[in-house]
Amino acid sequence: MDFSEDPIIEAVRDTVGRVYEAEIAPKIAAFEASGDFPYEIIRAMGDAGLFGAAFPEEMGGTAMGFAAVGTISEEISRLSPGFGYAMNMQAMTCPFTIFNWGTKEQARHFVPELISGRKIGMFALTEPGGGSDPGGAMRTVARRDGDSYVLNGSKIWITFSNAADVGVLFAKTDPAAGKRGISAFIVESKKTPGFTARPIEMRPLSNCLRSCEIFLEDFRVPAENLLGREGDGLKVALNALEYGRLTVSGRLVGLAQACFDETLRYAREREVGGKRIGEYQMVQQPIADVAVGIDAARLMMRRMAWLMDKGERSTRAAARAKYLASNVAQKAAQTAKDTFAAYALTEEYPISTLSAYINMLTVGEGTPNVQRILIAEDALGFKVADRHPVKNPLIHKTA
Repeated sequence: MDFSEDPIIEAVRDTVGRVYEAEIAPKIAAFEASGDFPYEIIRAMGDAGLFGAAFPEEMGGTAMGFAAVGTISEEISRLSPGFGYAMNMQAMTCPFTIFNWGTKEQARHFVPELISGRKIGMFALTEPGGGSDPGGAMRTVARRDGDSYVLNGSKIWITFSNAADVGVLFAKTDPAAGKRGISAFIVESKKTPGFTARPIEMRPLSNCLRSCEIFLEDFRVPAENLLGREGDGLKVALNALEYGRLTVSGRLVGLAQACFDETLRYAREREVGGKRIGEYQMVQQPIADVAVGIDAARLMMRRMAWLMDKGERSTRAAARAKYLASNVAQKAAQTAKDTFAAYALTEEYPISTLSAYINMLTVGEGTPNVQRILIAEDALGFKVADRHPVKNPLIHKTA
């Protein structure tokens, strides 16, 4: 087995670095101060091809594959954590779900605009009280009325929804059928009235890249925007979350690496008792654990991507990668806080911000407890994890 770095992956890292230096670093402070959504930065990321790695060229993608998606997610999150969200909304859970489950016409109409950054995406599944059981707790309903559906209900923790042009949104078309009555829709929130997004205050997370509450009041969606068939919604959602675990795992690895880099720098510079604190064994021990953990989490994330690139089933690998990445990132954050002590709380260092993003992503795309259950039931043979096929758009094209 060849563990050498693929030249394409090296080039991807370089591209992310250049976009960060040219577009994000000089501009992000102004956007954070104003709270305005950074449309121009998202567009620049799209122009650089950062959102199209998993899509074929006829869709406007670069056809580099899922390994590149994982690397981009990792690197952008290491450099600027808030923009890691764009890898879900612009590169995976929104456009990829439309690609996988939509008609050829839907894919051609929506996907190129999303991965180019010309349209902003969202993925609206979670509801108040839903948590890890989004299907069972879903109260949003969609009633057929002629050539459209009328949606009423609410969602929460929906990233980019205050700026979104296009989104994948879930509602019950048959409330009496429970989870089997859930359907998925492509929504264009700015085109018709009845859609309201209210940003949620979550300091010290980004002030310009927000998660929101959504309120739907007689919000009309054309019947032609049904994604898949009525009743397919839960299958669509679970399939989408699997791809989301790739980007979230990559983002957690990047955040862990950022915490680790800060820890190493501080441990080399800070002196106590006439010695650099990195020379004390009690400081060295957790550093060793995090160093090994990051390598392991990165390899697990890349294995998931490798399976996806081959078009093989990857639910087992996705759950394990997300679970490990969450644990390693939490360990990296705690090690940083222990090393910096009270200084970790100051704005002089990014530890509090990195830790907040790690906490957010640890529960995103399935909490550690959800992953534990999936992994354990699979290991025990009670419920085989790899029972859902993975569609790879570089193999199964819509054109």
